[in-house]
Amino acid sequence: MVYRRCMARLHAAARFEDAMNRRLTGVLRDQWGWTCRAIGYPGYGGATFARILGRVLLSRQDTDEPLTPPAQDPAAPAERVDGGGTLRERAEERVRGWRAFVTAQAMNHPVTITVNGHTHEAQTDRSGYLDAVITDHGLEPGWHEATITPRNGRPGTARVLIVSPNVRFGLVSDIDDTVITTSLPRPLIAAWNTFVLHEQARHVVPGMAPMYRDLLAEHEGAPIFYLSTGAWNTCGTLVRFLERHGYPAGPLLLTDWGPTNTGWFRSGQDHKRTSLHRLAREFPHIHWVLIGDDGQHDPKLYNDFATDRGDVVRAIGIRELTPTEQVLSHGIPVSNEGFTPKVHRPIPVVRAPDGYGLLPKLRAVLRGQEVL
Repeated sequence: MVYRRCMARLHAAARFEDAMNRRLTGVLRDQWGWTCRAIGYPGYGGATFARILGRVLLSRQDTDEPLTPPAQDPAAPAERVDGGGTLRERAEERVRGWRAFVTAQAMNHPVTITVNGHTHEAQTDRSGYLDAVITDHGLEPGWHEATITPRNGRPGTARVLIVSPNVRFGLVSDIDDTVITTSLPRPLIAAWNTFVLHEQARHVVPGMAPMYRDLLAEHEGAPIFYLSTGAWNTCGTLVRFLERHGYPAGPLLLTDWGPTNTGWFRSGQDHKRTSLHRLAREFPHIHWVLIGDDGQHDPKLYNDFATDRGDVVRAIGIRELTPTEQVLSHGIPVSNEGFTPKVHRPIPVVRAPDGYGLLPKLRAVLRGQEVL
């Protein structure tokens, strides 16, 4: 069985966007002969459900990309460069930075999802995204693959992490300024990600990857979810970056930019708030450690969630930005978020400038020890 999101009456901006997309889709299909192809995103599930995430786009029949990349000699040597990857991979990633946003989505398009040998019917939304919940999947805990096949199109594969009902510990991590930094003013990050993004433009926050690996290793089967206000268009780049720098694999919970049912733009804070409460409902047996930074809204969002659901929050870890990072984030050299937990039971909150400082503090509070 598959459950899909219901659509409310669209805002005028969304109706205008849909009209333009329908016209573009008609031209690409009827005049240029483009076809549908599916892209899978990392999903997750439990013993009774699996959330399959992906998108269906239009592309030329002779390529898997919406636009053709620059010509490259396939026989050229794959010379490796410092930081991982090859020169060819780096060149492709620089192109993908802007190409990821130059897409033509297959609106409200029927798809077939194949999981564990069983097929399920679903449909993309107005932006071509697929967010389907499958019940009775019969999958064991661990990573699995689901095949998304659009009607009259090319299939794609989505990885799905099934979490054991015996797991009692999990991590939720922000991405920007928590695990990676761009060293740019926050208003410019979106444009940078869109038009310029490549691996060397982003830097790892010291100690975060080892901290996540160590915490998860102490709790067998524990999941990590990467929660961000970033666009799904950047999912591939983020997955490659996290993998290259040793971060544990985990589902990404990103969002769709642009007009919504009710307004011109989506609320990143609402996206994070809704995602946290959804995880609490879907995994009521898991106690979460929430990790973010003090550059924007993470402290308040986590505080509010801990106030509402203190029964499922073990601890909160806040990465402290440097004065320079604070200026780039919101214009002043100190954090602009007051953070005094007001919950029914004490929720430990620890702070440090990086993962090396956070790890011993989180370990202490998780073991019931006092943090100095």
